[in-house]
Amino acid sequence: MSAAAPTAAAAPPGSRTVNRGAALALLAVTQFVLVLDAGIVGVALPSLVKGLGFAQADLSWVTNAYTLMFGGFLLLGGRLADYLGRRRMFMGGLILFAVASLAGSLSPDPGFLIGARAVQGFAAAVVSPAALSLLLISFPDNTTEEKAERNKALGVWGAVAGAGGAVGLILGGMLTDWFGWQACFWVNVPIGVAAALLAPRILPVGAPSGERSGFDLGGAFTVTAGLAGIVFVLVNAQKVGWTAPETLGLGAVSVLLLVAFVVIESRTKQPLVPLSIFRRPVLRGANVASMLQVMGLMPAFFFMTLYTQQVLGYSPLKSGLSLVPIAVAIMVAATAAGQLVAKVGIKATTVAGMVVMAAGLLWVSGMPASGSYVTDLLLPQIVIGLGGGMAWVALTVAGTAGASEAESGLASGLLNTAQQIGGALGLAVLAAVASARTSHLLGTGDGAARALSSGFGTALLVGAGLGLLAALATLFLLPGKNAMPAVDEHAIELAEETDHIAILPVHETVAAK
Repeated sequence: MSAAAPTAAAAPPGSRTVNRGAALALLAVTQFVLVLDAGIVGVALPSLVKGLGFAQADLSWVTNAYTLMFGGFLLLGGRLADYLGRRRMFMGGLILFAVASLAGSLSPDPGFLIGARAVQGFAAAVVSPAALSLLLISFPDNTTEEKAERNKALGVWGAVAGAGGAVGLILGGMLTDWFGWQACFWVNVPIGVAAALLAPRILPVGAPSGERSGFDLGGAFTVTAGLAGIVFVLVNAQKVGWTAPETLGLGAVSVLLLVAFVVIESRTKQPLVPLSIFRRPVLRGANVASMLQVMGLMPAFFFMTLYTQQVLGYSPLKSGLSLVPIAVAIMVAATAAGQLVAKVGIKATTVAGMVVMAAGLLWVSGMPASGSYVTDLLLPQIVIGLGGGMAWVALTVAGTAGASEAESGLASGLLNTAQQIGGALGLAVLAAVASARTSHLLGTGDGAARALSSGFGTALLVGAGLGLLAALATLFLLPGKNAMPAVDEHAIELAEETDHIAILPVHETVAAK
């Protein structure tokens, strides 16, 4: 899509005129970097085993620490932007992201790096909603011409950020090959600092909203700590045992924290998530199906990266290049999914996409210790990407269908949070499955290559099952086409534009209200 013309936006009273082109460029580059980071770090994962001494079973925490913090604090990040000011939070989040990236590049041990990734995830949860809110402020939609220009700006935002996923796979390989895994972290530092310094010159103030009614810190803490505890239990149980006091005790505490979250949300005057919104069957169904889909889909990137480098012996650069087809397939599916939704409906499109995705995961789960790239990786990647992208767009439309203007930010935020947490839970479960299978085969005398490939394949087989479970959830939880709330064409276009932002690193922005 073509870039929006660099015209001046009507500024709020007391603020200066905004150069729309410059604002769009800065915000799009920022989102590009956030998406780029996930692809870069993903390709570098196998190098961390040698570079920092990561245990294979603990490697998933490099991804999960980020996604848990991002998903847990995404809704609160939007409220903070409303309460403290969008541009202020955008700049503060960028600086924190840059500092965490620098700390990650200097990590002396695995624990330090996981902590840095957690801070990166929190910073991204602050930056993303503030950035999208600033974009919407810069491009108002009071007239027909303004609405058209805003749609173009959102298209540029989506296209640039979507490209970040594919570029991250390639750039991550190059940086890791040439400079080591540390380069995948320090590359964010100059870009983040430069964007933060340019923000006061380019972006609107994005002043705090008039309703400074507080925000739900208790809710954010309990839901994030509870979900993080559950993921940790799933990962750690492989080491200490499923019936160990540590597993049972922390599991019980995590469940109690989630119960406390529900209690807090039902009693606080300004809840992070008003529980009444879950009375809507379409929203409930879309969130459940989305979480199950991402539980099966997101770990595929993790295991294919490990497979290409640890089993097939690819360099980080070759590994990154080998995974670009799935990114391209997702973007292609996103552009076609809107037409399918309009013709056959959300439910049919979602079920078809889930089944195709599951078929691709089943195909790639047969990865041998020494195989053909075309038949064992390339073709199943394309199938996974086409099915996953198609279902993602349909569920994005369903998750926000029927929401009022006042509730659209909350509905989008809930869907994004479900996807983030689904990715973390899925990776924790499937990493435990892979680790158990690999350890068993190594114990029986199998070679490392066969044990690893069998472990990865078994995990992807479970992922295929989760894809089918998501299809069943869609069948039973979402209403048919005639009972579905009306969806306008703009909602479908927006879902297509943001689809490729979200799937690769499981990122998507939430409109801050």
